Amino acid sequence: MDTRKEKLPYGIPGHNLSEIERDIPIEEPPVWPINDKLKIIGKRVSRIDALDKVTGKAKYTSDLKLPGMLYAKILRSAVPHAVISSIDISQAQNLKGVHAIHLIENARKEGEENKNGKYPMVKYVGQPLGGVAADSLAIAKDAISLIKVNYEEKPFVIDLDSAMKSGSPIVFDEPITQQQDGGDVGETHDGSKGTGNVRGPSTSSFFGGPRGDLEEGFKEADVILERTYRTQVQTHMPLETHGVVVDWKPDVMTVYASTQNTAAVRNEMASIFGLPKSKVRVICEFMGGGFGAKHSAGSFGPMAANLAKKTGRPVWLMLDRQEEHIAEGNRPNSIQYLKMGAKKDGTLTGIQQRSHGTAGVALGAGVGRIAQVLYPCPNFATEQYDVLTNAGPGAAWRAPGNVQGAFGLEQAIDELAEKLEMDPLTYRDHIDKSEVRKVERQRGAKLFDWSRRKPAGSAKGVVKKGLGVGQSTWPRFVTLDSTVEVKIHNDGGVEIRSSVQDIGTGTKTILAQVVAEELGLEVTDIKVNIGDTFFPVGPGSGGSVVTGSITPPTRNAAYEVKKELLKLVAKKWETDSSNLSIANGEVSNSKNAEHKMSFKEATKLMRTSQIAKVVSRSDDYGGFQQPWGLAYGDLGSVQFAEVSVNTDTGFVKVDRVVAAHSCGRPLNTGQLESQINGGVIQGVSYALYENRVMDNSTGHMMNANVDQYKTPFSMEIPQIDSIIVEEYSALSSTDAYGIGEPANIATAAAVANAVYNAIGVRIYEIPITPASILKALNKV
Repeated sequence: MDTRKEKLPYGIPGHNLSEIERDIPIEEPPVWPINDKLKIIGKRVSRIDALDKVTGKAKYTSDLKLPGMLYAKILRSAVPHAVISSIDISQAQNLKGVHAIHLIENARKEGEENKNGKYPMVKYVGQPLGGVAADSLAIAKDAISLIKVNYEEKPFVIDLDSAMKSGSPIVFDEPITQQQDGGDVGETHDGSKGTGNVRGPSTSSFFGGPRGDLEEGFKEADVILERTYRTQVQTHMPLETHGVVVDWKPDVMTVYASTQNTAAVRNEMASIFGLPKSKVRVICEFMGGGFGAKHSAGSFGPMAANLAKKTGRPVWLMLDRQEEHIAEGNRPNSIQYLKMGAKKDGTLTGIQQRSHGTAGVALGAGVGRIAQVLYPCPNFATEQYDVLTNAGPGAAWRAPGNVQGAFGLEQAIDELAEKLEMDPLTYRDHIDKSEVRKVERQRGAKLFDWSRRKPAGSAKGVVKKGLGVGQSTWPRFVTLDSTVEVKIHNDGGVEIRSSVQDIGTGTKTILAQVVAEELGLEVTDIKVNIGDTFFPVGPGSGGSVVTGSITPPTRNAAYEVKKELLKLVAKKWETDSSNLSIANGEVSNSKNAEHKMSFKEATKLMRTSQIAKVVSRSDDYGGFQQPWGLAYGDLGSVQFAEVSVNTDTGFVKVDRVVAAHSCGRPLNTGQLESQINGGVIQGVSYALYENRVMDNSTGHMMNANVDQYKTPFSMEIPQIDSIIVEEYSALSSTDAYGIGEPANIATAAAVANAVYNAIGVRIYEIPITPASILKALNKV
């Protein structure tokens, strides 16, 4: 590959900004300066689809109404563990308005139809068994109620602690494999390892395996801390539930999906039904929330497709709120043991981690990599185990594993600091080698006024104030399977096309910003067409991967079409195209001040109707840590929390959170703040409210609704102050990354540390409820 050497901005403005020389592919565009010198990038640009959303013009999957469309409902298991002896559909078949019934043969292969009376083994309440398509949703529900399922019930286990015991009912007596989920980048292991319901352990990650000698590390320690922390199961509750509308015509299956990954859904549906990818089209123009569980076609996608195939009509299948809670993913719980050693000066000498968690009938219940990489420690080992239970499967949930891991690690760091008689923030300054988190701590502490923090438990009065801090790290993931087409039309229009979806984070807007900046136009001049697999393939929205993957090829494609357009203008002006530039919608010639032409005028010089370039993501400048796309550096955050704890009632109120974050080059400050706000709110909810409550005697979730499944309402949401730290790593033509994951990781830990500072008693389990506060204070 031909390259050229260029100097790029490197470091943090206002702190250590410098330049670094990189070898850049010859075809890549010139280096952008820092944001202060750009017109559109890094600014607070309104979302280009905001008006459509607030006026109701935007149509989500659940809003679609196609000609002749039928409505579907899924038949689900009413028991947690059973063999099905028979399913009687006769009454449902005879119900007026019912057009098709589809029963599943094998729960592990959703596309297989039951033609031989081979029913799936039931493993959890809510497991899909079949489906009905009818003229209306009400009729479909009635038909489901008429289907009689005869179960031969078997012993089951729901509780994590019980499932780990010898003699517990066995969930699976055969090896199982990690589910394919593009959003799950947590720890994985061989599902055949282990005994009983315990599978694993996972002892390594893409950052490597065990290091050093733990025994020697703990011998060197002057202070040793051993603690066990517990986190709960958190279920997904986006405003728009999972679902699809499938319109299966002879030439193509069109799937309108509420999804975080149009390409993955296409690939899955093509595989299940034996179709070429070219004959499956997945569309997601607007999506009403997804936090990691919407990467696959699920059970509902194949079900809708089977019903559409049988009836020859489009089928609408959206899950209700109860189904969303019990069957479509959750953040697994954890019991995590940490043993940490440190010298008198605070240097860490050893970290031992052991965790158990349940993702129900799935794998992926680890506590992530945060203890392995956040703080340098020469001696480290982890064992992360999955425990199978008869409950709905876990799924990726905004920083899989790392949120649970941070709750334990960051409390342990605070306790170590106290044992060493050091301020928690000062201690992190001492042991954390990240330069960007150092700046985040400095700027965050100043805005938060950390200096007012008092010793733990010293607050007076019934309502006690407390201050806490927590940190996070998240890898920079890049997928090279990120392709963009940029077109300039001969009427002056500019179009972007990619299958990448916008799940509400503002992807459409940042793509328009990148192209507008490169072409010297306004954001409103750019038409963004994404979320359709008939366009070039784009990345799934998971792992904070989209911005770092899709914006460089977007800029590079815009640069390529700009070069072609400027060649036409140069020919007309009889000059070299290198003398030409576009700014404020006008082409100009640096060698001749009289040469000026509007962008629209320039496009009329085209001999064809358009100039189009398709560009895929290239390797980072300087390569990757791992060749599959693990970039150098990380996405760090530091969050400060202020709480009020009523020691009479146990009520905890998070009053304020200051969240300092970095994501490389910030592209849109307003959207970044929105992402941080959402992450903090979810983190507060995780710390204080959300908790799946299961009935161990029936296997049913008792709060599968929006009433008893507690989340914070407006009065419980704290004041959130965001600090966005620009950090240039000189890794791509945009040098930008996402912020979805780190915005959520540190919050619960910061809240827990603040609660301890308020009452002087540490809480090792979330959610932190009034009952747990009163118990800790010996008041109940």
